[in-house]
Amino acid sequence: MSSDLEVSALAINVTIPEALRWTDTRREETFTLTTLNVRLLPDGRLAVKAYGRPVAGGRGAYVSFPVPDKPELAALVSEAADRAGTLWAGHQGLG
Repeated sequence: MSSDLEVSALAINVTIPEALRWTDTRREETFTLTTLNVRLLPDGRLAVKAYGRPVAGGRGAYVSFPVPDKPELAALVSEAADRAGTLWAGHQGLG
């Protein structure tokens, strides 16, 4: 396989444990954030955004939120990235 093969994106979705969830407001609607989308950037750093559901119920809009700068959330992101790397490394090809 060629080393110049371009991979444009690596991303994982991580469920936020109940104890680490938070709420945020966008467009006058409050959301409970339940999922992190973590992307591996070309330079090796991670980028993360949070997604969730409206507190009032319903589907709501698919809106991203910034992730608070908290050590326990940073640890969750790091652990998830490490776990994803292990899973990717052990892939068994197409199903």
